[in-house]
This record gives sequence, structure tokens and C-alpha cells, in this order.
Amino acid sequence: MSRDLVALPKAHLHVHLESAIRPSTLVSLGGAAPPAVFAGFGAFVDYNAAVRACLRTAADFERVAYEFCVDSAADGVRYAEVTVTAAAHGARLGSASAVLAGVLAGLRSGSSETGIETRVLIDHSRRRPVPWAEESVRLAADHPDAVVGFGVAGDEAAPISPYRAVVERAAAAGVHLVHHAGETGGAGSVREALDIGRAERIGHGIRSLEDPELVARLRDERVPLEVCPSSNVVLGLVPSLAAHPLPALVDAGLVVTVNTDIPAITGRTLSAEYAAVRDAFGCSDEDLVRFARAAVDASFAPPATRARLHEDITAWLSAA
Repeated sequence: MSRDLVALPKAHLHVHLESAIRPSTLVSLGGAAPPAVFAGFGAFVDYNAAVRACLRTAADFERVAYEFCVDSAADGVRYAEVTVTAAAHGARLGSASAVLAGVLAGLRSGSSETGIETRVLIDHSRRRPVPWAEESVRLAADHPDAVVGFGVAGDEAAPISPYRAVVERAAAAGVHLVHHAGETGGAGSVREALDIGRAERIGHGIRSLEDPELVARLRDERVPLEVCPSSNVVLGLVPSLAAHPLPALVDAGLVVTVNTDIPAITGRTLSAEYAAVRDAFGCSDEDLVRFARAAVDASFAPPATRARLHEDITAWLSAA
């Protein structure tokens, strides 16, 4: 009999705050539930923009960040790196700093109440102005204890090259670099994320399999992939969970972590995502522990946090 996956201590590396809002909260903020099926990735982008528009004040961001902690902790997540598009919100509301302050206040309150440990990743759409990316890196550098990384996201047909100087400034400031690539774009987008973006992890990366040389590089350099199976299916990037390339990524010897990406849209918590992977691919508890450990090791958590999580994962697997 399989062990309780909620009880499995988990690290969550790829989850967007704006796509993790409770349905009841979204309705109270003036939003609407997502459609059952999206007519392509562009339809998701449009829906996501409507959700973001519902966040109008710093207090809104504080509320959803607090609720993210409560919901994640209840699902057995012990450590989370949550992604926020701070500069784009700031351009809409007048202050990226105020947006981030609201998020950090909510995370502090939620962490204090539940014990979950959190950090923030700031992302930036590839089609947004470069100065917004520069502002995002400044925000990250100004909050080194709370904000651990910066990355580009959005339409992977748009290149990372316009952000080369921003990437260099981030690296010089000690800001970790994590880019979306190999989701809507091909293996070339992953190469660009590594070569120009200096990526330490790849958000998604499932299309890396199109390039055997890239697969060998990812394997040899031990670059973690933040794989989000249910998201890929819901957004029409993979026809079904059974057809997802996750097993092929594992078989290729790549570092694979399991994440939700957009849990409010897929309707799956991280525990449910683990369960879906278990059921679709016949994973054992030992297999799931390997995903859990990979996420801990790929995280930017302090060494003491990583060590504690590994001990707790061992205890979970050892329990009858």
C-alpha cells in the first residue's frame, strides 16, 4: 500500500503565485474560474492576464501570499520558492516595491503561522521591456534573504539575448538564475537559457529531449528540470499525462523535479501531482522520494533546511 503523499515532506520549486490563488479568493477579488479546457497556450495567457488584473493593492498580494503558505503547508510542502511577476504588476499599480512588500508580508505571516519556509523568484516576460527586468533584478538584490532568483518567462519564441546584460548583473549580485525554456519552445530555447541566460535550473525543459547533445549536457552538468506534468497537459503542450515525457527524462539520467506550476488551474496540489505521476507511470514510493530529494537538492534553501528535509524524507520512507 502506498504511503500518504501529503505526509511526504516536499519542496516546491515551480509555482506561480498568481496561478495558486484560492478559487473563493479569486471570486471575491472579481475574477472568474478557469475554463475546463484552454484553446491553446494563448488562451491561457489571456486568462492569466485577467487573473493578474484582479490583484489591485498590496493588501491583495499579502492575502494571496498568506493563503499560499497555509494551503501549501496543509499539503505537506515544507519549503517553497514561489514565482511573482513583480515589475509587471508594479507597472500596472505604480510600485513594484509595494507589490513585493505585500507578497513578503503575506509569506512572513503564513510562514510564522504554519512553519513552512518560503523564498521568492521574480520572473519577467520575454516580451516586456528590458528596464522592467532591470528593476526585477534590483528588487531581488535588495532582498537577498527573501528573494533568491530571477528569470525570464513567457513566449519562448522571443529570445533571451536582449536581457544578456541584465543576466550578468543578476549573476554579479548573487541572484540565482532560473528561466522558463523547453515548454512552448524547442530545445534551442533551453540552450539559450544555459548559454545566454546562465540558467542554474530550467523551468519545464521537457522539449530538451529533441536534442541528444543537449540532453547529454544537462545530464553531465546536472542541471535540474522543473517538470510540471499536469500543467503541460492542461495547456495543451502534451496530449495526455500518459504521453508525458517525464519517464523519458528520468531514463535519460536528467535531474527531474515534480511541480505544479499553475495549481489553481490544474486543480492539483503538489501531493496530487505526485499522486498523478505515481498512477500514470507506476512509480513506487522510492521513485517519488527520488523526485522529492531532487527538489530539495535543486532548491536554493539554506543547507540546514535541505539537511532537515532529507532527514524527514528518510523518516517518511522508513515509516511502516
